[in-house]
Parts: sequence; structure tokens; C-alpha cells
Amino acid sequence: MPSLIDLRRRIRAVKNTQQITKAMKTVSASKLRKAQERIINARPFADEMLRVLTGLSSRLESTAHPLLASFAPNSDAPSLLVVVTADKGLCGGFNSAVFRKATAHIRDASDQVALASIGRKGRDFFRRYGCDVRYEDINIFNDLRYIHAQALSGTAIKEFKEGTGSRVQLLYNEFKSVIQQNVVVEQLLPIPRIEPSNEEPEKLPDYLFEPDPAQIFKTLLPRYVEIQIFRALLESSAAEHAARMTAMDAATRNAGEMIDGLTLYMNKVRQATITRELIEVVSGAQAL
Repeated sequence: MPSLIDLRRRIRAVKNTQQITKAMKTVSASKLRKAQERIINARPFADEMLRVLTGLSSRLESTAHPLLASFAPNSDAPSLLVVVTADKGLCGGFNSAVFRKATAHIRDASDQVALASIGRKGRDFFRRYGCDVRYEDINIFNDLRYIHAQALSGTAIKEFKEGTGSRVQLLYNEFKSVIQQNVVVEQLLPIPRIEPSNEEPEKLPDYLFEPDPAQIFKTLLPRYVEIQIFRALLESSAAEHAARMTAMDAATRNAGEMIDGLTLYMNKVRQATITRELIEVVSGAQAL
């Protein structure tokens, strides 16, 4: 049976841990609100870009662009999988869900898979397993900016155009709600052919293009890739904060339950100690 001093020390340690998890929950909740705002503000731009590309596609009878090709210049090259993870832990199953999905994707792929790792946890995981990591970036989620998406987009487009990657895919945690994040795999390159809308022609907006539609299309496609990557990074950032907030909330509640259990057990031990001492006193008095 542990002593009262040991139980008090353990209760004090659990209370200190509870204070830390409660503070981390508060910080994650604050960061989650900011991340949600960034996603909401980024969606209109992405939707309007897709609408403009759709309008351009309906006015271009044939569009020749390397990013729209059915295959890369070297279709036998490995595909490039961009895996987005967190830089820190203590966020429940956020990172482990990505690792399971990535390893299953690599195992079931019909061709070889090279990796581009975003996040410290992903970099350490894939290095430990000896994967072919061609690009890595860490510590970007503390100050996530558009230039991070531009750097990754430049690498992905270069790999695809030069034929060292047959295709490029994104694997990340998509933010659904505070308690739900889904790991998704999306095709990034080659860009799927953007089909015109089913709306009637007279309902489609009429544009005046300067320069010509083909040149605008050529300029917008790389920007479209950047937007998709930036959106995935924003989704992953919000999902990470949501997962950490949920995990820290559960840890705080578990710590409270542990404190209650230890306090009850400590009271029982103390009562047993008092009872034993009283019995010893009474027994000693009777012996005298």
C-alpha cells in the first residue's frame, strides 16, 4: 500500500499536468478560430478561380498545356505523394491517421512512390523507414503563408514537367468539424480536364479577354496548383488545432477523474492508518 506522502505527490503531479493540458486546450481553441477564418476567407477566391477556368475551357476548343497532359513526359517515373503532417504531437490520432493512409497508399500503389513531406512528424517518420523523400519543409504552421504553397507548387510542377514524377497527389487531414477530420488523397497533377458547366449558354458570363484566353489559361493553371496546395495546408492546420483541442480536453477531464480517484484512495489509506493507530493505542492500554 502506497504511503500518504506518495499519494499526495502523485495528486500534485496530476494537477500540474491538468493545468498544462487545460492551457494547451485554450491556446488550440484560439488558434482554431483564426485557422477557420483563413479557410473561410480563402474559399471565395478558389471558387472564383475555378469558375474562370471553367469559362475559359468552354471558349477554348483545344487547350495544350503540360499540366493538363494525361501523362507526364516519363510515365514510368514514380508518382509524387505530398504528405502533410504536424510539426508537434499531443494532437490525438492526427498524425497516426496520416501515416496509416500514406503507408497503405504506398503499399497498394501500382507504381513506385516518392514523397514530399510537410511537417516535422512526417519527416521523422519517413526518414526512419527509409522512404524516398524528395522535398521536405518543417515549422511552417507557426506562420503559414502563401509563399510556402508557392515553394511546394514550384517543386511539384518541376517534377511533373521534367518527367521525374508521373503524377502528383496530395494527402492531408481535411477539416470537417472540431471533432471530425478526414484524411483525403487528391489528384494535383496532371490537372483533371475542367469541363464546362451544364448551365445554358445564355446564363454563362460573357468575358472580354486581354490577352487571349490561351495565354490567360496558361498563366492561371500554375496559380490554380498553388491555390490547391495552400488550401490543403490551411485545412491541415485547422484540423491539427481541432484535434489538439479535443485531445487536450479529453486529457483534462481524465486528469480530473484521476485526481478524484486518487483523492478517494488517499482518504481511505488515511482512514485505515488512523484506525490502525487507534487499535495499537487501545491494545497497548489493555496490555498495561
